[in-house]
Amino acid sequence: MKGGGGKVKKGFLAVQVGLEDDARLGQGLQKFVIPIWYLHHPQFIGLLDLASEVYGYHVEGPLRLPCSVDDFIHLRWQIEREHGGRHLNHQHHHFDHASSFRSC
Repeated sequence: MKGGGGKVKKGFLAVQVGLEDDARLGQGLQKFVIPIWYLHHPQFIGLLDLASEVYGYHVEGPLRLPCSVDDFIHLRWQIEREHGGRHLNHQHHHFDHASSFRSC
């Protein structure tokens, strides 16, 4: 669920995803709306830890995640696959990345 502008439904969270290199290439940050249960997934927790190292804890605005959009989409696909894919209402994106989320 890639989010547009508007209100986020209960049980979901808006995040901004992108790297500084992406911004230099003209790709910029992209907004995604994710279910809050992602926050309990071990790989997502690792990404949150990285975000706190990169941006700190006292950042204004939406939660920003320091990873490429492609890697974030792949992480979502992995999380949904582990949970039987019952939560997403869009196409799954398949990438040839390793199963770890080390690039973020």
